[in-house]
Amino acid sequence: MSYRAGAAGQIGTDAAAKSAPDGYTLLLVELPHAIAPAVVAKLPYDLLRDFSPITLIGTSPLILFSGVDTPDLKSFLRAASKSSAPPAIAHSGAGAVSHLAGEIFAQRTGIKFNLVPYRGSAPALTDVAAGTVAAHFATLASGASLLAAGKIRALAVSSTNRVGVPVLREVPTFTELGVKDFVVNQWWALVAPATTPLDILDKLRLQTIGALASPTVQARMSTLGVDLKGSGRDELRAFMRAESTRWQAVARGIGLQPQ
Repeated sequence: MSYRAGAAGQIGTDAAAKSAPDGYTLLLVELPHAIAPAVVAKLPYDLLRDFSPITLIGTSPLILFSGVDTPDLKSFLRAASKSSAPPAIAHSGAGAVSHLAGEIFAQRTGIKFNLVPYRGSAPALTDVAAGTVAAHFATLASGASLLAAGKIRALAVSSTNRVGVPVLREVPTFTELGVKDFVVNQWWALVAPATTPLDILDKLRLQTIGALASPTVQARMSTLGVDLKGSGRDELRAFMRAESTRWQAVARGIGLQPQ
């Protein structure tokens, strides 16, 4: 395993795309890889052209976290609609998942928010707990420690159904609360360089799905709100294509141009 940091993952992703297609270099891609073509003008790689899908790993919904003084989403929206200044929602930078989620949320609710960039979810959630900003969209993995400590509150989840994890079991979905068409899932998938032989891809897929079925792995990832799920290779390709198309439309809809 090796890491090549830099350029929001572009350097490592490009290196993986150009690696020998021998099954020894794999890449874990996620939702930001599908968003990148909509916000980055000259990517050195093409997610659908330069990689062969192996399997989907899992998904995790975004959660709207707020300070503990906010009892529920309806109270949050009521206060926001009456505020003389747009409430601040922190995000992880222009084009980040949390940024686009904030934009969609504003559109769906018809409420204007001040979307404030931060250097990631950790400082954003720290400021949510402190009351510096009103809210932040993040996965349970990002907010688990502050949530467990009672320093932030989960107002709603962006999944189709409620999350079965005990800490989120009583947290409603946005749809339940009247915010329609607001389903946003972080996801992870395993891919290989485009010309990797099919027999190698199939072997890697079976091994990965076997690992995902491990009770130990299932239990650990469940506590983080991650729903592990394998997939067929064609199914994953269609999924990644649909995600790229969806987020391209979202970016254009809010006037976000590739930089």
